[in-house]
Amino acid sequence: MKKLLIATAISGAALMTSMANAATYDIDNEGAHASINFKIQHLGYSWLTGRFNEFDGSFEYDKAKPADSSIKVTIDTTSIDSNHAERDKHLKGSDFLDVKKYPTATFKSTGFKSTGEGKGEITGDFTLHGVTKSITFPVERIGEGDDPWGGYRAGFMGTTTLKLSDYGIDYNLGPASTHVEIELHVEGKRQ
Repeated sequence: MKKLLIATAISGAALMTSMANAATYDIDNEGAHASINFKIQHLGYSWLTGRFNEFDGSFEYDKAKPADSSIKVTIDTTSIDSNHAERDKHLKGSDFLDVKKYPTATFKSTGFKSTGEGKGEITGDFTLHGVTKSITFPVERIGEGDDPWGGYRAGFMGTTTLKLSDYGIDYNLGPASTHVEIELHVEGKRQ
């Protein structure tokens, strides 16, 4: 689940490496217009879903030059929320996220490849449970434009699947539960 968060990262959701013409966007956490969600099978019988309640980050984005975009996200792993206090306590412990030792997970993009209008693949370094790996996942621009308060916003989503053991999380939940799916929805306010 932690992986998921991260992947989520982080996965984050959508961009790349900043350049002079790119605008800076802060992820809108205050208005709860962003989320990092995860889903993992429980023993192969059902899906367990959850989210990370605390994270922040920013991205650089220029519609005319999407390959020059970038994103960085930091996730507070202590904020994992599976809607069950006892399970969350277990997920925060040493069997999974070990939040006392690893209180954050991060994603920092290293590149972006366009795959069509408003779509692409983002690559970056994802750190979870003290392990950093390069991951690539698809992202999509949901929309952008003026908001009712005089600002400008852009929104993206991305999804990925992480193998828990790649990040040193090897608690046995059964053969159907070795990977976590992460979904990231990001709305940013242009600065």
